[in-house]
Amino acid sequence: MDSIASIIQEIAILSAPILIAVTFHEVAHGWVADRLGDHTARLLGRLTLNPIKHLDPIGTLVFFLTRMIGWAKPVPVNPWNFKDPLKGMMWVAIAGPVTNLFLAAASAMLFKGILASGLIFEPSLAFVMEPLLIMIKMSVIINVGLAVFNFLPIPPLDGSKVLMGLLSREQAEVYARIEPYGFLILILLLMTNVVNMILSPIVYFTVNLLIGGGRI
Repeated sequence: MDSIASIIQEIAILSAPILIAVTFHEVAHGWVADRLGDHTARLLGRLTLNPIKHLDPIGTLVFFLTRMIGWAKPVPVNPWNFKDPLKGMMWVAIAGPVTNLFLAAASAMLFKGILASGLIFEPSLAFVMEPLLIMIKMSVIINVGLAVFNFLPIPPLDGSKVLMGLLSREQAEVYARIEPYGFLILILLLMTNVVNMILSPIVYFTVNLLIGGGRI
């Protein structure tokens, strides 16, 4: 029974940070695309903060397993509606990870603010404040993890679109040839733990930088 209760508690603590992280990430993509002239996401109802519209079952499961990385259902974008498709997609791609970094910073500020208030040391509030602080700390980790993960220059991750926007048109066309194999490459890197070895030091360095000495 203790193990079942522990699993339920973990799901409860992780659910809100995951839902917020992936929802704002995808809405940011769609919002920037909409501002740049592509209204596909808005017309398909993806400019919504309803997380159900954005969740990918496998990507969500990966979040719960890794406590750091995963993915959502990509917001549909038609780059041919942009004046410059490569540059437009670059800005759309950047929007998601940058939004997660803002959410991580906001969560870190809230974490440190609650610690500084001393509320966690109130015996009558401890049963609420301790899980809340763990949830907020996980929000920092998940948002940083999602941002760093998505900046990897591997299709279909956002980093590949950013890189293509920085390359010349000829170089981008050559790089685009790996796109059909990108997901397989990504799965291989995940299964061999290469992604974790690359990302974990960056993620936890950034999390420690944001939270500072704040520990629970």
